[in-house]
Amino acid sequence: MKLDRIDIKILYELQKNGRITNVELAELVNLSPSPCLMRVKKLQSEGYIEGYSAQINVGKLGQTLTVFTEITLKNHRQIDFARFLAAIEKVDHVIECHLVSGGYDYLLKFVTAGIGEYQTIMERLTDMDVGIDKYFSFVVLKSPIVKVHMPLTSLFRM
Repeated sequence: MKLDRIDIKILYELQKNGRITNVELAELVNLSPSPCLMRVKKLQSEGYIEGYSAQINVGKLGQTLTVFTEITLKNHRQIDFARFLAAIEKVDHVIECHLVSGGYDYLLKFVTAGIGEYQTIMERLTDMDVGIDKYFSFVVLKSPIVKVHMPLTSLFRM
């Protein structure tokens, strides 16, 4: 499926507000409601829209700690990366994992109840021998800018 500017605009608006009504969405993208709904269903069936979720204000629930962790693996064979990822996928506190270029292999984002819980997780991972050579932790003090949507209309001008 080849996307046009209207499809991109639909995706852009839905990522900002997944609960928008079809009528409101149609108005924002300059379509009538029926064709708009057909496009949304097509975007869903083609996998462009993977799902909808609520953005939770975790701070309202209680105190948390966010830590970015740089991880370097001992070895760099495909099996080493696979073993590491298999272990990391099972850690619920890892909310992002990125394979990166540069001085380390992975950048992970953890959200935990506190520094003690984070340290316990890291000790468990190093004890499991999943290939971690070294890691560096960066505790987030404040997050003044966090965007949950991507600038799709700027990235994919049609």
